[in-house]
Amino acid sequence: MSPLGRRLARWLPAALIVGGVVFDYVTPPQYTAAPFLSAAPLVAAPLYTLRATAVTVVAAVLSEVWVVTYHGEKDYYESVTEAVTVVVVALLALGINRVVRMSDARLASVRDVSEAAQRAVLPAPPEQLAGLAVAARYVGARADARIGGDLYAVQDTPYGVRMIVGDVRGKGLEAVEAAAVLIGAFREAAEQEATLEAVAGRLERALKREGGRREGPDRHEGFTTAVLAEVPAGERSVVRVLNRGHPAPLLLTPDGGLRELMPSSPALPLGLSDVAGWPDRSDETFLPAGALLLLFTDGVTEARDLLGRFYDPGGRLRGRRFAGPDDLLELLLDDVARHSGGAPADDMALLAVQRPLEG
Repeated sequence: MSPLGRRLARWLPAALIVGGVVFDYVTPPQYTAAPFLSAAPLVAAPLYTLRATAVTVVAAVLSEVWVVTYHGEKDYYESVTEAVTVVVVALLALGINRVVRMSDARLASVRDVSEAAQRAVLPAPPEQLAGLAVAARYVGARADARIGGDLYAVQDTPYGVRMIVGDVRGKGLEAVEAAAVLIGAFREAAEQEATLEAVAGRLERALKREGGRREGPDRHEGFTTAVLAEVPAGERSVVRVLNRGHPAPLLLTPDGGLRELMPSSPALPLGLSDVAGWPDRSDETFLPAGALLLLFTDGVTEARDLLGRFYDPGGRLRGRRFAGPDDLLELLLDDVARHSGGAPADDMALLAVQRPLEG
């Protein structure tokens, strides 16, 4: 719900009470305001605190007493029935409020745990890394689950700044576990292996070991789409990209230009070497001063609007200029939310780095 919608909803209980009193005042005695006055506490229960709900309850009951008194010539038993109905519904609203507040407390606890897990598995990268500006975002499709199988990592290594964005097949805790394994393997391999191809091989073996510990279909069918990239040490005008079945990164230049870094040869996702295997090959691209490299998962490209049209990040970002990676990611996420009309249908992990204008 939009902020305006929430503000209007919070005024609805008061509007129901006032509307009920006005309705009873301007209509003949055989008409009743009880439906309006009963609805007000029920609407307030999930929206208000216990104290505010209690105030709404008192206001509704007092309003019912007033309308019954105002129409004193009504049937006594009918008046009592209406009053009792409002009182019972009002008391029920207090109980609903209590249940909702307890549920909110549990949800807040779950969010705290999931946020702690996110910080442990996907820590926020430093704003500057070996002279490159860096920004990352993770957006969960569910409000009560802040982390899933999408992942990112970036670190400075003896071979340059290396990064990964990936998407583990599946959902739930198994996907989170696989993502944690993959990030751990990447951080170790990025420090030790001289090439991106060798890093990809280490990740492949790590996923095979992880899959061997699983039961059921995931033992043989687990895989991860991923894109690896590096800006070599001492050579910041170049970026190397190795793509394993993942959406292609975008290179945005300071003049508004945009290039999709498609792989020169297609490759299967990590974890599927038993299906078909061939040597990995990274592609090298010129990285202009001030350029932004954007890596993202398919939660971005699979976001749909009301007509079912997919979001096209290349088409939406082409021709635009950005102050830095943070500005790029904020605008992109806002644009995806507008396109899809709210919360994303799938998790999104995004990573952006920028080469400085100088040096």
